[in-house]
Amino acid sequence: MHITNPQRLFLTTLMLYLITIPVFGQPVRDTLKYKTNPNYELQTSLFGLYKTRQADIIMLGNSLTAGADWGELLGRSNAVGRGIPGDIIQGYTARLDYILKLKPKIVFILGGLNDIYGWTPVEEIFSDYVKLIQALRTNGIVVVIQSTTYAGRDWGKGWGGTPENNSGRNKEVDKLNNLLFDYAKKNNMDFINLNAKTAARDGFLRPELTYDGIHFNSEGYKIWVREVERVLIKYKM
Repeated sequence: MHITNPQRLFLTTLMLYLITIPVFGQPVRDTLKYKTNPNYELQTSLFGLYKTRQADIIMLGNSLTAGADWGELLGRSNAVGRGIPGDIIQGYTARLDYILKLKPKIVFILGGLNDIYGWTPVEEIFSDYVKLIQALRTNGIVVVIQSTTYAGRDWGKGWGGTPENNSGRNKEVDKLNNLLFDYAKKNNMDFINLNAKTAARDGFLRPELTYDGIHFNSEGYKIWVREVERVLIKYKM
């Protein structure tokens, strides 16, 4: 899909706006890195303050992960969420100390859409993802890759977003997920294909599963939790 200069300007402006609120937006990576995300310093400082000393299960991600209490969702006292709204994959790696100090047995990763909407090339995102995975596995942690999720048809409509723009970004999501799936298969890792459960036939996030076109509502989380529980059962957790 050809992106015109006005469309590119709109999306860049949209991402700069969205970073100030807890949504799935991240500004252009060439100009603003993960540290410029105001949520990043706030949340990492809280991670350092939390009293949890050990958690077997960690959900690592962005605003989608941060949108629910994972201990409550899974009904497990040994599960915590470590999501930061607006975060990119490089940001995940930069805050690994907050993950490793909890000595988890298994980490579920979900991310990449902020990177994609920040116009980061898929190959670069994948490279960052692999570095993150390897760092976790080096510490003896089971890593579960979860597919980067789709945007809805009308995501960003209030700011001038179009189905065409979102469709183009979702095609990039497919490219990233294909790379992640192949990597998981070659390395004997679990891959949860959330899009297989949450996408409509038109290739967008199903509208009944989201409250804003990109973040899950309770019905969306219900699907996600089921997939996570299947993997935990596999590992007898």
